[in-house]
Amino acid sequence: MKNKLSVAIATYNEQENIKRCLDAVANWVDEIVIVDGQSTDDTVKIAKKFKNVKIISTSNKPMFHLNKQMAIDACTGEWILQLDADEVLSPELKSEILKTISDTKYNAFWIKRKNFFLGRFLKKGGVYPDPTIRLYRNGFAKLPCKDVHEQAEVRGPTSTLNSDLLHYADPNFNRYLMRNSRYTTLLAQELKDKKIKINCLNFIKYFLIMPIYWFLLTYFRHRGYVDAFPGFVFSWYSSLRFPIAYVKLFELYHEKI
Repeated sequence: MKNKLSVAIATYNEQENIKRCLDAVANWVDEIVIVDGQSTDDTVKIAKKFKNVKIISTSNKPMFHLNKQMAIDACTGEWILQLDADEVLSPELKSEILKTISDTKYNAFWIKRKNFFLGRFLKKGGVYPDPTIRLYRNGFAKLPCKDVHEQAEVRGPTSTLNSDLLHYADPNFNRYLMRNSRYTTLLAQELKDKKIKINCLNFIKYFLIMPIYWFLLTYFRHRGYVDAFPGFVFSWYSSLRFPIAYVKLFELYHEKI
């Protein structure tokens, strides 16, 4: 293959993030492939200012991983680094990636992420290390495109890098609520696809058992309290995704045809 390392990114209205993301990779990777879901802001305009960028325009699909996979498929490098526009490579991670791909027996690598929330990077609560498969040999990994939190499926052995990927998904609480709404909508559709019914037992499960279990797990078992007030808020609101998704499931079953 001509190129050594490609970066794959899917975007939609990421003008607040894309420059920071590309600044961290543009000067040392061989190719950047961006699949844009017809952004209505300046995402594409900003991205075009960087060298080695190839932009593919498509629709903004509800299952965003379809666009991520499209970007992956368009990469020509021997190795692919898949990023989200709100992620930033640290200098330490850059050095580790370059050293790793020069000589390794592994086909893919898990990368730990630090998640930014309410003004700080969370350290506990099950939020860190938040490992995700993002670096892999071309042709050896594929996204199933079935679930918003899914991992790439890899053929062959995998390992884990030591350095962190910085994730700025929630620069403010409004952004968190927007993403949370999108995730609960997808979760509701998944519940419908699994034929989860609206009944008393499921009401108790999704309104009481699952949110209480999740909050206790993340805030106490995984020590979310170490992150002070942001840790409490994250545990509390993440636990609420279950009843919210159940309400949206109710709407799906009763929507007008």
